Amino acid sequence: MGSENWMKSTHDRNRPLFSFGLISDVQYGDIPDGHSFLGVPRYYRHSILVLQRAVQNWNNHRRHKFVINCGDIVDGFCPKDQSFDTVKKIAGEFEKFQGQVHHLIGNHCLYNLPRNKLLPLLKIHSSEGHGYYDFSPVPEYRFVFLDGYDISAIGWPRDHPRTLEAMKLLREKNPNEDKNSPMGLVGLERRFLMFNGGVGKEQMEWLNNVLQDATKSKQKVVVCCHMPLDPVASSKEALLWNYDEVMSLIHRYSCVKVCFSGHDHKGGYSIDSHGIHHRILEAALECPPGRDAFGYVEAYHDRISLYGTDRMRSIDMYFNNH
Repeated sequence: MGSENWMKSTHDRNRPLFSFGLISDVQYGDIPDGHSFLGVPRYYRHSILVLQRAVQNWNNHRRHKFVINCGDIVDGFCPKDQSFDTVKKIAGEFEKFQGQVHHLIGNHCLYNLPRNKLLPLLKIHSSEGHGYYDFSPVPEYRFVFLDGYDISAIGWPRDHPRTLEAMKLLREKNPNEDKNSPMGLVGLERRFLMFNGGVGKEQMEWLNNVLQDATKSKQKVVVCCHMPLDPVASSKEALLWNYDEVMSLIHRYSCVKVCFSGHDHKGGYSIDSHGIHHRILEAALECPPGRDAFGYVEAYHDRISLYGTDRMRSIDMYFNNH
């Protein structure tokens, strides 16, 4: 009997608690192909096909509980008179997934629509235009979605305190006339660009409360933010403005196991000093015709396994259990 119980517990440990789909930076636009500032090709019309193949793949699995989009569903070059309909169209493609879809806000989303128009289309229900929230798919896990453009020069009205705070920071940190230019900025200072943003005081307090609660409930936490939170995984120019502040709060707890993000299109991976895995997802936008970048994740008691398709790299991320 004992050996049967041991086999059953081993079998249970080897079965995922749940699984979910992942994609980032679709940045669709009904416009000709282009290039990034660094000259990397961007396939604006093809990215919707990557998303459609992703949704079909996730639905074929028939067991994924939800899907996470790590931000930027429509590109900033999308003609502004088409922004609302285009965001609605791509959000509609996501909704063909037979389950819940959880969106993160990215800078390209905010180039297209102000928060009061964007959030309802992405079904982000929050007070005062905030895009941060959390949920627990099973008792053992909690997912935390950060709003990296909480303090930002984009998305809020021009005279909003959060816009003014962002502009003040950019004036202090970035002497360039073009605040999207890192010219002359050295090392980690290169993150102080207008297409990035920061997490505000109230959100930090909220995050602290969520992590406290997750610790009490013995939950493993997955943090998602459009902008990366670790300088080893990310380009300096893509980091959250106050990634250091956010990570020092996260490091006060041992419940956070993995951080997922987008924004830095080439993708990236690191394990930080506290054993937290940082996985930046490869962008759907940069897939040439016929190529793909999406995946799904299986969550276990002791690890999270990402199974990538094509340009999205697969990885097993084992937890450092304190």
